[in-house]
Formats: sequence, C-alpha cells, structure tokens
Amino acid sequence: MRVGVPKEVKAGEHRVGLTPAAVQELTARGHEVFVQRHADQTIGFVDEQYQRAGAKLLASTEAVYQAAELIVKVKEPQASEYAYLRADHLLFTYLHLAADPQLARALLASRAACIAYETVTDAQGRLPLLAPMSEVAGRIAVQAGAHHLEIAQGGRGVLLGGVPGVAPANVVVLGGGVVGTQAARVALGMGARVIILDKSLPRLRELDTLFAGRVQCEFMTLARLDDLAMEADLIIGAVLIAGASAPKLLSREQVSRMQDGSVLVDVAIDQGGCFATSRPTTHEQPTYVVEGVVHYCVANIPSAAARTATMALTNATLPYVLALADGGLSAALADPHLLAGINVLRGELTHAAVAESLGITWRAAAEVARQ
Repeated sequence: MRVGVPKEVKAGEHRVGLTPAAVQELTARGHEVFVQRHADQTIGFVDEQYQRAGAKLLASTEAVYQAAELIVKVKEPQASEYAYLRADHLLFTYLHLAADPQLARALLASRAACIAYETVTDAQGRLPLLAPMSEVAGRIAVQAGAHHLEIAQGGRGVLLGGVPGVAPANVVVLGGGVVGTQAARVALGMGARVIILDKSLPRLRELDTLFAGRVQCEFMTLARLDDLAMEADLIIGAVLIAGASAPKLLSREQVSRMQDGSVLVDVAIDQGGCFATSRPTTHEQPTYVVEGVVHYCVANIPSAAARTATMALTNATLPYVLALADGGLSAALADPHLLAGINVLRGELTHAAVAESLGITWRAAAEVARQ
C-alpha cells in the first residue's frame, strides 16, 4: 500500500505521524511510504533518516495526499487539508469530531474512511492509542499549571510543593483515568496536596492502592467539587467519555467564586472542554483569564514534548498502521478494535457517541460497508 505522512499544519504542532523507525517497518514489508520534506526536523527526525528508512520525500502536503492511499497523521485535518481528501483515502489520526462539527461535515463530504485514534479499543476495552498521549498530557498539565501559578504568568504566586513552614498547593484532579493518574503522580512528586475525584468506586480503590494513601481519592459529587474548587490552587480537568463531548463540570458562576490567580488546566479541551469557561488555546498563546482565573486550554498539549510524544504515539499506532497497510479497509472492518475506531465511512457517521454529540444520524460501519 502507498502510505503518506504529511507535515502537521495545526498551530504549534511538532509531532510527526511516523518515526523513521516505523517507516522502515513498513518499507521492509514492501509498502511505499511518502513523507513530506521537513516533516519536523526540530525534533530530530531529519529527511535523511526517512530516506535511509526507504521513504520517498515529497515537497508539499498536497503531493503526499495525492500519492498515498493510507494517510497517517497526528492531529485532525485542518481546513487547508480538507480539499486533499478523497473517497479512496483511509485516514488514520486523532479526530475528536464531537467538538468539531465543521471537520465532521468535511470528512463526510470527502467520503474517505476515517479512523480515529481516540476510539480504537483493545481486548480490555481500553483506548490504547489515546493512552500514550494521555500519559504525556497528564504530566505536562501539572508542569504547565505550576508554571502559570507564578506571579509573572498571572497566577497567585503559589509554589506547588510549598516550603518548610508554608503549606503546599492544593491540586484537584477531575477524573482518575490515564491523564488524571499521571497528573496526580507528577503533582505528588512536586510536593503538592493532591485530591482525585472520580465517579468509579473500583477505580478510586485502585488509585488508593497505587498511591498508598498519599493522594486523597474521593467520589465526585457536585457538592464536593464545588467545595474543593473554592480551595484549589490548581484544577486539572481530565474527564473522558470516549468519542463524546466532555461534560461541563464547573459553571462560570463557580469559576467566578474561585481564588483569583488560581489555574484551570483543561486537558479535555479536544473534546470540547470540561469547564464552562474553556476555549481552545495554542502553545504560542496558551492562557487567558476569566473571572480572575487563569485558563490553560492548549488543544495539543503533548506537542510541548513533541519528540517524546511522537515516539510514544508511534510505538502504540505501529501495529495498527501495519495491519491497515497490509489489509486496507477490510482489515479495519474485520478487527473489532479497529472497527470501533471508524468514525466516518462512505459519507456516513459510524460512531454512536460522536453522532449523539453532533446531533447527526449514524449507522454501524459494518452495515455501511455491506452496501
């Protein structure tokens, strides 16, 4: 199969769809790989490495789309890329369609087969292609939150770990999944007082064991969240409903009652955000202030550590990329885990949670494929 790796065009995005090592795995199996020149040399993956791995270098994004059947990316196609998509394309990337009706319409119009990393499953019902970026984002979220608590960044001047004689910061993590666990780990390591809120008692028990009682693991209720938000220095929004829009956990009125200079980090912003006052930001302008509260809502947080993130993502996606390159759409339809990742097929929406969030009708991918 002809596999294409275009340069990412989303603002502040420095990750690449495939590393040179992954390209070599594909070319060794007889596949052709087309990589856009200077896909991102800033993270150390240079054109010469891709050439040694067997890739053909192309000068433009359009050329990569024209040459390839399978497009492997990191972020969702941007408006400048919509016109390049064809009905015979198989697109494999993060999509986050629930928060982006314009993109959903463009993908439906293209009639391409679109598989979203964030809804591919594994045998345990987990989201294996979301997990590595959630690990990165969870760790960076605390680093970013600690930085923006500094006075010069608009924060309230609180050191996350405190010092002898001065209490540490109060960090509240909403959601005990991969992002929340990694955020709690880093915040605890920096000396903060950490509380995780989650609605799953089994997960709270696991977290209590994992952190050996050093992190408070509490059941999330609206009343408890309201109490903790008023005392928090830093809140990490780490909730996830696979494929669907994130629930809004804090209203604007609640944000208005938080301490001036406290910080909200919304890791769920790709899915619409979990705070009523959230809107997407970029690495170039990562924050804004609403009701005296600093909001960090960068829509591609892992790109801050793009080399680490690219390697971690490729480690997870490569087996699926190889399966798609070997078997095409038929491989995705035959594999229940890739099948769960198909969000758009032949001009129809094929994921229930995405459809519910967008208010669009849907049909199962297997049913669409039979017609």
